[in-house]
Amino acid sequence: MSIQDVKIASKKGNAIVMGCIAFSTGIASFLAGVITIAIPIMAKELNIPENLVLWPVTVYSLACGCTLLACGSVSDVIGSRRMFLSGCFLQCFMTMACGLSKNTAQIIAFRSFSGIAASFCLPSAVSLINEVFPPGKERNITFAMMGGAQPFGFGIGMVLGGVFTGTIGWQWGFHLAAIINFFMFILAAWQLPPTPVAHKRQIWSRLATDIDWLGLILASGFLAMLSYVISALTGDLTVMKQPVNITLLVLSFVFLAAFVLWVGRQERLGRPALIPNSLWQHKGFSCICFNVFCVWAAFNAFEQYANFFFQDVQGNSPLGTALRFLPAPVSGALANIGVGLLVHRIRGDWIVVLTSIVSALASLLMAIIDPSWSYWRCAFVAQFFNPVGADGMFTVANLLITSMFPPGEQGVAGGVFNTVSQTGKSVGMALTLLIAQQVTANSSHADKTSPEALMVGYRAAFWFCVALIVASLLVSVWGLRRIGKVGLKKD
Repeated sequence: MSIQDVKIASKKGNAIVMGCIAFSTGIASFLAGVITIAIPIMAKELNIPENLVLWPVTVYSLACGCTLLACGSVSDVIGSRRMFLSGCFLQCFMTMACGLSKNTAQIIAFRSFSGIAASFCLPSAVSLINEVFPPGKERNITFAMMGGAQPFGFGIGMVLGGVFTGTIGWQWGFHLAAIINFFMFILAAWQLPPTPVAHKRQIWSRLATDIDWLGLILASGFLAMLSYVISALTGDLTVMKQPVNITLLVLSFVFLAAFVLWVGRQERLGRPALIPNSLWQHKGFSCICFNVFCVWAAFNAFEQYANFFFQDVQGNSPLGTALRFLPAPVSGALANIGVGLLVHRIRGDWIVVLTSIVSALASLLMAIIDPSWSYWRCAFVAQFFNPVGADGMFTVANLLITSMFPPGEQGVAGGVFNTVSQTGKSVGMALTLLIAQQVTANSSHADKTSPEALMVGYRAAFWFCVALIVASLLVSVWGLRRIGKVGLKKD
């Protein structure tokens, strides 16, 4: 084989790896889009109680968010390839199981396990990017593809979810995802670079000594309890008064305080610390995590309330609503390509600021929209603009965060990013629900379920999304101005 043939084969292999990694984030968003459209029908067919109707949506993020750091740490020890393939296989199996669910308990349980399977894939995918692609253009494009797969997958999921729900059944959204997942698993097993062979005793020894297990327990416990309370709030705000939820909320902050003290002690003694406290003293790291939290909270809430607006206020069918989301995957793909090609040429803070302004305009347009207006007058532009901020933030944030962790801890780095983004999604959904419901309840409309009353609350939710992105913008201008260009090729 000639050198030219080797280069061509290498490029094909890298392209397949890029596709597999992008799919690991795209599949979750695809299914989120399917569920967003199908949940009213799913609730009827599976007899989901009113207070649990949003749990098939939120429990995925809950399970994923509280296991990401653990899976990232284990990935650094046993190898990212093994972890990624295990996650792909579990995700395929659990996705198919979701489509076969016959009652409330089954769909919630299988969505939970799907979230855990995703936590196998997401941190290890970040590790694989850093292992396969050297710093430079290919790594930047891969991170951009991974980020763009989220709005693209969500948009396609909503469209196909609307089609399936109105024809052959919502179950086929899960079946299709499982089938594609299986083929991606085969491709990944064929093309991903092999993990260096290590003796079993060495692996067990590293698992025992190289991972901050107590830090993991404290961090995961904090995230699990906080995420549970937040998920419960999205179903019924009155549950916050229940003693069990108050107790869990207090305990979650006790775990957080204990985690901060513990990792500080580990760092002082020179022992493994899950997320060293010194990292938070780095202005760039703290600011980018805050920005990821805010942008993902706004992005997720925007998509959910745009769906409510199209269906509950304008009275569109699920399929008609899904078609109105089509601009999002298109702009997501375009933003991906642009950011991936330009991230090493333009300062990272400029990318974050400019793309965030575009997303802020999307929420602003939906906050001032008149339901009687044509789709093309306002909603189309809002749908087209919304994914841009998340795409720009995803690429810059991943490149910045992974550069701050040593090569042997890239799984933890991926876990940190995805934990912050998943928590942002959950918190954003809970807070916008609280705001929308309270504003609607206090409105002057007698019928609180009328489109007019609902729209008052939805406007408040979109204004809150604007506030989140503006807060992110202010922090970016202050805290990211010295990060310079990210994703530069190293000589």
